[in-house]
This record gives sequence, structure tokens and C-alpha cells, in this order.
Amino acid sequence: MTDVSDARASWGEPRTRAVTWYEPLALTAAAPTMSGLELLRAIRDGELPPPPIASLFGSRLGSVEPGEVEFLWTPDESTYNPMGIVHGGVMCTLLDSAAGCAVQSTLPVGIGYFTIEIKVSYLKPLHADRGEVSVVGRSLQVGRRIAFAEAFGRDGAGELVAHATTSLAAPTA
Repeated sequence: MTDVSDARASWGEPRTRAVTWYEPLALTAAAPTMSGLELLRAIRDGELPPPPIASLFGSRLGSVEPGEVEFLWTPDESTYNPMGIVHGGVMCTLLDSAAGCAVQSTLPVGIGYFTIEIKVSYLKPLHADRGEVSVVGRSLQVGRRIAFAEAFGRDGAGELVAHATTSLAAPTA
């Protein structure tokens, strides 16, 4: 049996990644007073703090238009699974966020949404050396109670790495 301390010595120095975020109260207080488009643009433009999950993942909003929202994210080793590729759950979260925010960008003041289901297809493995990832969500149809959206994740070379379709409960008060 190998001594654990001997094994750890061969791993090299541990790496760290600091996560900081803002108290989400300002964001959650503003959300019911703005349309979805206004809220997302205020976050993108730095008028409101990003949600803590964006700080955890290191993602940010790019373009924000009615029915289409882009998230930008640069992967690093901290998101690797045991096979040395970005964990699919990270991409799933980004796809879900982009698709959901695409729907949110169409909603009026005081109306929210939540994901009912999501289906993700992973088309290529994603590595940290592939540059900034663009995840674009598009609203497909927003009804009185249910909305449908999709999202596409592309690596820094523009290659499609993941696609998702989702159903959301919307609107909710």
C-alpha cells in the first residue's frame, strides 16, 4: 500500500481559485421591479451585481437582446473531471442559464421563470486551452405558462461543443 503523503508529494503544488460575490439582496430586490430585458442589461452593464452563480463559474453576460442572450466563459483546470475535460455539469449550467435568460429577456415587469427540464447533447470534449466559450440562448416560444428555449455552446474556435433544449415554467409572479 502506498503512503498517502508520498503519493501527494508527486502531485505538485496545490492550485487555488478564489471566489468572491456580492450580497444578492440588491439583485433580488430589483428583479420584481424591472422587465427581464432591463434586469439582464443592468447586470451586464454593472448597474446591478451579477448573481452569485456567475461569480462561482466566472461567467458574464455578453449580448442581451429580446429573445437572445449570450454568456461568455473561459474554462480552466478547476472545472476538469477525472478524464481531464471540462465537466459536463458546468456546460449544462451555462446552457441552462443562457436558455433561461433568453426567455427572461422577453418577460414583463414582475414575471419570472424556472426550468422544468433540460436535455443536453455534448458534441465535443472541451479543454481549458480552447479559449473563451460563447453560450447563446434563444427563446423559441413563450406561452402563458410554458416557455421553450435552446442554447448552443461554442469554444474559442467557434466549434459547437454542446447544445440544449429546455422547457420552462413561465410566467410566474
